[in-house]
Amino acid sequence: MNVTKGIWGCLLLAGALQVSAQKTYKYRINLRDKAETTYSLENPQAYLSERALERRAKQGLAVDETDIPVCSAYIDALAGTGAGIVTKSKWNNTVVVEVTDTALIDKIAALPFVTHTRKVWTAPDSIPARNPNRTKEVTNKVTKGDNYYGDGHRQIAVHHGDSLHAAGFRGEGMQIAVIDAGFYNADAIKLFSKMHLLGTRDFVNPHSDIYAENYHGMKVLSCLAANQPDVLVGTAPEASYWLLRSEDDDTEQPVEEDYWATALEFADSVGVDVVNTSLGYYEFDDKASNYRYRDLDGHHSLMSNSASLAADKGLVVVCSAGNSGRGAWKKITPPGDAKEVITVGAMNRNLVNADFSSVGNTTDGRIKPDVMAVGVYSAVSGNDGTVSHANGTSFASPTFCGLVACFWQACPWLTAKEVIAAVRRSSDRADYPDNIYGYGVPDIWKAYQTELKKK
Repeated sequence: MNVTKGIWGCLLLAGALQVSAQKTYKYRINLRDKAETTYSLENPQAYLSERALERRAKQGLAVDETDIPVCSAYIDALAGTGAGIVTKSKWNNTVVVEVTDTALIDKIAALPFVTHTRKVWTAPDSIPARNPNRTKEVTNKVTKGDNYYGDGHRQIAVHHGDSLHAAGFRGEGMQIAVIDAGFYNADAIKLFSKMHLLGTRDFVNPHSDIYAENYHGMKVLSCLAANQPDVLVGTAPEASYWLLRSEDDDTEQPVEEDYWATALEFADSVGVDVVNTSLGYYEFDDKASNYRYRDLDGHHSLMSNSASLAADKGLVVVCSAGNSGRGAWKKITPPGDAKEVITVGAMNRNLVNADFSSVGNTTDGRIKPDVMAVGVYSAVSGNDGTVSHANGTSFASPTFCGLVACFWQACPWLTAKEVIAAVRRSSDRADYPDNIYGYGVPDIWKAYQTELKKK
């Protein structure tokens, strides 16, 4: 997969091709309302965990209509047409259905509670097989150095994250969801052996082995959760993690935004604090679905609309800016245009921006990216459990995301929006932001010290 696709710089897993037996299609169905819901705002415990409700109450955030699940009566009616139910988004009030006979979509469009239908996926002619012997690749051969963080030291030190860690804030008690493409071999790599794993979910294929899918998410995860002193230590080694797959790297189609929206809603519902996503979409297999500059308003993309709601639910979303700086597009990619998220561009270890890092601003004039982190020669885990290196905003984002979680651990009285604002203020270009560096390189220790003085 090339850098214009949803995950930056990843290659498809090798394997024999499997031919699809029957052509199938997926459609996004927009619903009129939630009038026939059996849920209520008075009983949110029916659809949000206690931890999710505590997170909101702590920030003074009310549960609202967007939190109420999609009406089951509408879902039943859609299924009654013969369509299969794939996924649903309560925040966007949408359902994705799968059909082999597209004539069913005309029947669905005529239902009184349906406002719009859109094809978001066509089955590919073939998909690559997954590697059944994947763990045999893992050697876990590493060499210990003389620095606690290993080769990851510089990417943490540029933000003075090591000072925050030394003060005892390493992510304990914080929950981070990593929404990505797969976590290849993460279950067999010793760099993750100390990771506190809360669970995994695959929103593309619930029956898949999430550790046999693409390796991109595993490398992203290593920037956060690696915890092998003197070899590689990430930015939030003591946090707890949900690993969520939303990217289908066999094709590049709009339905992946629906998977992502469902994954984000799941993260919210179980009480996650911070979300990292190193995914972004502006170009699809069907060029008619491509985004345009005028669409970068924080809401046009389904994914951006969901991300823009996250802070209102008490979540901090950290996302990669994209790797289109050298190409014709150049701009940030959704959900990087979302409101009240931290969009991270890439720089090298000398704090010079990477020429591939996507630039802003948004269509409505907001500063993007928000901040910069190391995304050139980033220290990450290899597929075999060794320490490797990678380039991309995909790795700048989780590197900084972990520090955001540690900062919030240190300042638990802050709301999600206050965390985002504090990060921007702590950056070295806060007084003169631009569309390349955003607010600049954040000093997370400075942010902590500033908030302590204000308390």
